[in-house]
Amino acid sequence: MNRILTYRILLLLALFIVGVWASVSTGVLASDGTDGIRISLRADDLAVVQAGEVIYQANCASCHGKYLEGQPDWRIRDTNGYLPAPPHDASGHTWHHSDDLLFEITKYGPLVVIGDDSYKTIMPVYKDILTDDEIIAVLSFIKNTWPEEQRSWQEQVNGTQVDGIIEMPEKKSSILEKLLK
Repeated sequence: MNRILTYRILLLLALFIVGVWASVSTGVLASDGTDGIRISLRADDLAVVQAGEVIYQANCASCHGKYLEGQPDWRIRDTNGYLPAPPHDASGHTWHHSDDLLFEITKYGPLVVIGDDSYKTIMPVYKDILTDDEIIAVLSFIKNTWPEEQRSWQEQVNGTQVDGIIEMPEKKSSILEKLLK
């Protein structure tokens, strides 16, 4: 019995450490980024979402798919070192990033945002193709399609922060306290 309780406590401790690390690292993602302006998407504004769908179909669907499904084997580089276009539905990784980071990758391109000249991408830089409002509309459309679980998690990534760290609400009791009862 004591051995099982010890394993549970160690597992919870490991999960806690991973959770703290994730909170700190996602706080960095939800910063003012490359341009010093923080962007918030409008995934609940249906007029914006509908406009975004039209813009997405005209500018993004040829690579990312009509239904946001991305290209096959999107995690595997081709013979020239390029990654295929990832999905933007719940099966992809788009929802792991803050609104602002998604906006900046779309507007300025991944090369500028990640600061790595060796990163190979065929994704166009949209700053001279789409307006800021059009980029926000497209990303709002994409975000609107995500299930509640992904949207909720992504909203935590957007979180309230002080000096790059997300402020977490105070909890009344911990999982560890519940297990020890």
